[in-house]
Amino acid sequence: MPVRVLFLCTGNSARSQMAEAFLRKYAGDRFEAHSAGLEPKNIHPLAIQVMREKGIDISNQASKGVDTYLGKTLFQYLVTVCDDAEKNCPTVWPGVNQRMHWSFEDPAAFEGTDEEKLAKFREIRDKVEQRLKSWLEAQRNTQ
Repeated sequence: MPVRVLFLCTGNSARSQMAEAFLRKYAGDRFEAHSAGLEPKNIHPLAIQVMREKGIDISNQASKGVDTYLGKTLFQYLVTVCDDAEKNCPTVWPGVNQRMHWSFEDPAAFEGTDEEKLAKFREIRDKVEQRLKSWLEAQRNTQ
């Protein structure tokens, strides 16, 4: 049975969606990846674009609220990917064995030219990917 992981952020529009997609790519059937947001918004078009650059299509993923899962689905891991979610996430989440916080800047909040915004999304995508790969490697080493 795969280990369930929930990535949680404020809008579920970029960082948590990226983490969900990268876990699916790198972990195969060992993990079951999900994401949600405290205040879900549509997936950001630049998140879709930068993930396509990595060969991953997230355009069919949907933004979901925490109520989609809270009290309905058991997760072994809950990973907050933004400081706001870490601060405001329900402190009791039934079934969670381990809660982690991976703080990533919100690329959607970045202000600048279109090219600078795209560069920020790429930067955050790469940080999410690297953090996830490191975590998976640590998981392999403890099993």
